[in-house]
Amino acid sequence: MSAPQETAPRGTALRVGTRASVLATTQSRLVADLIAERLGREVELVEIATEGDRSQAAGTSLVGSSSTGVFVSALRDALLDGRVDVAVHSLKDLPTYAADGITLAAVPTREDPRDVVVARDGLTLGELPVGSRVGTGSPRRAAQLHALGLGVEVVGVRGNVDTRIAKVRSGEYDAVVLARAGLARLDRVDEATEVLDPLQMLPAPGQGALAVECRTDDDLAAQLREVLDDPRTRAAVEAERAVLATLEGGCSAPIGALAEVAEGEDGEELWVRAIALSPDGALSVRMSATGDPADAAGVGDRLAKEMLADGAADLTQTSNIDKVQNA
Repeated sequence: MSAPQETAPRGTALRVGTRASVLATTQSRLVADLIAERLGREVELVEIATEGDRSQAAGTSLVGSSSTGVFVSALRDALLDGRVDVAVHSLKDLPTYAADGITLAAVPTREDPRDVVVARDGLTLGELPVGSRVGTGSPRRAAQLHALGLGVEVVGVRGNVDTRIAKVRSGEYDAVVLARAGLARLDRVDEATEVLDPLQMLPAPGQGALAVECRTDDDLAAQLREVLDDPRTRAAVEAERAVLATLEGGCSAPIGALAEVAEGEDGEELWVRAIALSPDGALSVRMSATGDPADAAGVGDRLAKEMLADGAADLTQTSNIDKVQNA
């Protein structure tokens, strides 16, 4: 591993590493603009090809991939060897284990984390006829679609937002399920025909949030946390990722989690909901917990342990599908 490099001196551009997709560059540009505005620095985007991007471009399945961080590792390598000063990820893509030499400098304010349906003829999920083809590349979404018992056929789908929606427009699929946050950042949220209530479908841990990473030994990390970090968003995603880590699902298991920080009688309170499902959605364990936002990871960990004790261990053991939960 190369020795960490110094951040570019003031007066030169900070290099923000990003995946090359339209959604990734849009998200990274949002972060870059915030850095420029709040730190008064010139910022440039540096596109880095990742294993996940190469697989998608080649039409190759990610099933059986050796890494849950197929969209992350190349950006982290670029950060460590000094090609970039900052890396921006969709937070739900981050592995739950720490990376040596890298720190999560900031978690900006989160977009709406819910999933949405883009269906033909403006239909909602419940209005789709029995046998309709609903596309998703996520085991979590597939399991929850099965659990709803609507009689739809859940089929795999790959590619970017354009590719997935095009399958609906062409009639190949009757609907696809996507993250609302991605559509919002692309200014395409009006194409969603339904926003799914978390009671129907809990999102992926960290969905809708962005992760801004820096080298651990770089003083830029502290600066970015001060100007970009949203404490409520960070607490929420820390709780969700603790649920995921404790359930040992990684990014590949049918596990959903959503946490929120709200005002309670005695100050701010963290509320966490989570679900673990068998891949076919026939079995599930759903629980919630509340606690202190300052102990977000602890709240998530305790919730997950309660779920394991209630049978989630068996579900996650049968759900080890090595597939990334794509947007």
